[in-house]
Amino acid sequence: MATNLDLQEQEQIDAVKAFWGQYGNLITWTVTLVLVAFAGWNGWNWWQREQAVKASAMFDEMDQAVQAGDAGKAAQVFKDLKDRFGRTTYAQQAGLLAAKVQADKGQADAAIASLTWVADDASDEDYRSLAHLRLAGLLLDKKDYDGALKQLDAVKSSEFAGLAEDRRGDVLMAQGKQADAVTAWKKGWDALSDKLDYRRVVEAKLTAVGAQPAASGAAQ
Repeated sequence: MATNLDLQEQEQIDAVKAFWGQYGNLITWTVTLVLVAFAGWNGWNWWQREQAVKASAMFDEMDQAVQAGDAGKAAQVFKDLKDRFGRTTYAQQAGLLAAKVQADKGQADAAIASLTWVADDASDEDYRSLAHLRLAGLLLDKKDYDGALKQLDAVKSSEFAGLAEDRRGDVLMAQGKQADAVTAWKKGWDALSDKLDYRRVVEAKLTAVGAQPAASGAAQ
């Protein structure tokens, strides 16, 4: 009886050895890859959290610089954020803020450079659209009408469609194209919610050129 059991155990051992000899390497590599992938996923999450914490701290510096109206400091913090954490929303927001304080300080070219980075490199469509919209305003001030219209054409977010058409009307009016400007302003007025105070600004522009919009065109 003992001999039979010994033989059965030996057969089982031999079968395991044969199986492992055929599939052992495959199993080992599969398990290794799974463990590496799991470790990598954990490491990536940790790295992402670390990036977010560091970027958040730098963004606090940006906020302080903006509150103080320090365009130089804001530009430096934005550069650091862009270089180190360029894919984070903090960098994209910092670009918009840096451009604001730069424009307020009369540094139009610096503001254009900051906004151009956001417009070209931001991962969020709303940030890109907002950057294009603000770029159009700065280019309008510089009388670069074609450049301003090109920026407005690049506004893709529906959230900013009304504002983009309003700004388009401003550019067209500056070019002396009143009829086209009225058409754009009307599109902007229709696209803006009647709950927005800014809609009254667009209505005032239309009224000034004798094209007051009908109440029935109000956006819902």
